Amino acid sequence: MNIKIKFPDGSIKDFPQNISPFDVALSISPGLARNVLAAKVNGKLVDLNSEIKENAAIELFKFDSEIGKEVYWHSTAHLMAQAVQSLFPDVKVTIGPAIESGFYYDFDKEIPFTDADLAKIEIRMKELSKQKLDYQREEISREAAIKKFADMGETYKVEILQEIPVGETISIYTQGEFTDLCRGPHLPNTGMIKAIKLLKTSGAYWRGDEKNKMLQRIYGISFPSNKELTEYLEMLEEAKKRDHRKLGKELDIYSISDEIGAGLVLWHPNGGLMRSVIEDYWKKRHFEDGYSIVNTPHIGKKELWITSGHLGFYNESMYSPILVDEQEYYLKPMNCPFHIAIYQSAKHSYRDLPIKMAEMGTVYRYEKSGALHGLMRVRGFTQDDAHIICTPEQLDDEIRGVLKFSIDILKAFGFKELDIYLATMPEKAVGEKEDWDKATLALEKALKAENIDYKVDEGGGAFYGPKIDIKIKDALNRSWQCSTIQFDFNLPERFKMEYIGSDNQPHRPFMVHRALLGSLERFFGTLIEYHAGNFPLWLCPVQAILIPISEHYEEYAKEVNSQLKKSGIRSEVDLQNEKIGYKIRGAEMRKIPFMFIVGAKEQESGTVSVRRHLAGDLGSKSIDEIIAEIKQENDEKK
Repeated sequence: MNIKIKFPDGSIKDFPQNISPFDVALSISPGLARNVLAAKVNGKLVDLNSEIKENAAIELFKFDSEIGKEVYWHSTAHLMAQAVQSLFPDVKVTIGPAIESGFYYDFDKEIPFTDADLAKIEIRMKELSKQKLDYQREEISREAAIKKFADMGETYKVEILQEIPVGETISIYTQGEFTDLCRGPHLPNTGMIKAIKLLKTSGAYWRGDEKNKMLQRIYGISFPSNKELTEYLEMLEEAKKRDHRKLGKELDIYSISDEIGAGLVLWHPNGGLMRSVIEDYWKKRHFEDGYSIVNTPHIGKKELWITSGHLGFYNESMYSPILVDEQEYYLKPMNCPFHIAIYQSAKHSYRDLPIKMAEMGTVYRYEKSGALHGLMRVRGFTQDDAHIICTPEQLDDEIRGVLKFSIDILKAFGFKELDIYLATMPEKAVGEKEDWDKATLALEKALKAENIDYKVDEGGGAFYGPKIDIKIKDALNRSWQCSTIQFDFNLPERFKMEYIGSDNQPHRPFMVHRALLGSLERFFGTLIEYHAGNFPLWLCPVQAILIPISEHYEEYAKEVNSQLKKSGIRSEVDLQNEKIGYKIRGAEMRKIPFMFIVGAKEQESGTVSVRRHLAGDLGSKSIDEIIAEIKQENDEKK
């Protein structure tokens, strides 16, 4: 008996009943069969050796897909756990997922793993890979699974199983002598895992709870070829050079002090100046686009956060209350309720809308100490929040406008490649489906109207509305979350927001959150790593440095510096009693865009000898000429 298999291109072919996805791939080409890693059958992710019993739609995934990588890396995590227990039989296994780049596995081991241990584990993994052990799936009852893992002494697996509802079928995977609890799917066999590198080890609390036992986590990466692994390791080395924590210190941008508190940023003069430049540009662009700039308090009464729902849904990320006049106040985790309060301070007609409010508002959110990471994860940060309150009829134009506005500003910071995602309604959501459909359509129409390529993130919207996520890609092909354009059906309802329509009746407005830069701290971290500290000229805290070749030309250097400053160029003079080569190297280390060397010839001709960071000697130019060039580049925001 034959069944019909439908392919993504819409074509349909007949196959014998119970054929496997692997054999379907083989029927297309031997090359595809060699490289396919997993399949979706009627939308369900399955192993390649599973049987297709009825008519079905099929998708096949290779390593170049997100699903392919996830299956490959998760299978490698199982291989690593097998190698660890082979070398350290007393170690208990917990969980080992695929992550964005590679995988990890947490182990209960009293003594932390050493670098020498990682080398041994890696060797053992390669030995097991060569054995081409099949990943064998078995489905058993919950009770049988609990007994099996209890007999094995795997108490963490038993704990996980005990939380699964009674009567549910459990899947386990075995390769060689190693068995793990897992939904799957996995690769056909360990032999498909070719190139492996264990990267580091760290401590991690069981289930991320500081009250639980500290486990030992091993991170790793794997690829189908050594060439891909080599390229990835080279990328990691380049990423280390770009690390914003390293460059932030070298460029004297910011610091975090234990005396002040973890996750709280101190902006140094260079960082403060850059922030000022960014905020001035941000304000200018917002005023031009019809926004009103507002400022709101850092704390709010308990009742505000009850109404907004934050104390119900977001309490774990909020700090403990502050008692003032026997009333409880909370540090704000978000700016939204304050902007709504400004809107509610007066009655509004449909003629008043849209109302667009924006704020560089500092918010405070609790992050566990283990999650803190330089500027990327902090406890106090400034968010460039904006809220657009509009009528349903204004929706399309406002969404298109804010999308174009967001992308245009990101390009001014030198970001060129953007990944755009449209996140749709999740299973659990507030608001009417009709409003969700209208909002999602508005987002989709805006993307299409601007000819923007995007991917759909099915069910990826927040519970309170669909959104557009804008991510930037850097020179290392890493993706960074930046701007979000987010509908909210929750807060307008909770705060009973209204406007009077043309029918003289009250109506609920639509509200759109928009964080363009997002967290200014995280944006800075992204900016540093994206540009490797070589910022666009308009952002540099010092744009030019005058370097006299001896003390005889210091006065001339000071005169030129004065002209630069009067022209709005951020410049300084290097008056160190050092050789010219030392001064140039110092300016290069500080990544100052322009170096103007001055000596007898320059003083006599009223010129400077120009060097450009990363470009070298550009010859002599007059003061007026170089000022005009810098001002033009500043204005063009290249």
